[in-house]
Amino acid sequence: MDHEKPHEGLTPDGQAAYLARIGVAEVGTPSPEALARLQLAHLRAVPFENLSIHLGEPVILDPGALVEKLVARRRGGFCYELNGAFAELLRSLGYRVSLLAARVFNGEQPGPPFDHLALRVDLDEPWLVDVGFGRFSRHPLRLDERAPQADPHGAFTLSPYGDHGELDVLMDGKPQYRLERRPYPLADFRQTCWWQTTSPESPFARGATCSLLAEDGGRITLNGTKLIRTAPDGTRTEEQLAVPEALAAYRDHFGITLDRLPGDGGRVAG
Repeated sequence: MDHEKPHEGLTPDGQAAYLARIGVAEVGTPSPEALARLQLAHLRAVPFENLSIHLGEPVILDPGALVEKLVARRRGGFCYELNGAFAELLRSLGYRVSLLAARVFNGEQPGPPFDHLALRVDLDEPWLVDVGFGRFSRHPLRLDERAPQADPHGAFTLSPYGDHGELDVLMDGKPQYRLERRPYPLADFRQTCWWQTTSPESPFARGATCSLLAEDGGRITLNGTKLIRTAPDGTRTEEQLAVPEALAAYRDHFGITLDRLPGDGGRVAG
């Protein structure tokens, strides 16, 4: 199987800054265990968010720009950004990484091609790695395993679909996305990324959201000015925040400092 050539743009200093961003001090040699630690650390440190769309910021699918956003600017992103940047870190650490395209299910139907970007990491066997899908597996999934795989977030099954090697990825029996097996360069995701950031039909254009895996295994999410805490057992509590409280929540829960709220006219505190 062809793989993208290792990207050499992440310098040793850049690698160290990225590892500090996700709170990892010891990485070790490439292994399934080390990969799992890196994925979990990323999920706990870097939020899934679409704020750029609602702040009028461009989403630039360039490896250097993605890493700069997550590390230097201490922001998050959505799938193209999070998995695109994580691929750069993994490559710099000696992992063989390919970018895979997927179509996200909306009910029973999958979305458009390149709707989602996930990662294939090849070690002793191929692994599915995804830090850009919100609530998903905490640990890498065996790409060639067809039996259910246990994860703290549920049972994940990779079920063959059709005649072209696609896989339906299911969480607790519910389809999440349909995954292609062939690799693509990052540039091939730009057209759908542009649609996701500009089309009124895109779910990402409908409202600002920011979400992060909590230390206890639950999630904390800010949808507009609604703060949602989800416990590991799925219990939810919701709190409507005033503008100053929402800006403080971005800072305190996600490490994101803003001078105005995303969208809704960019309301500021005062």
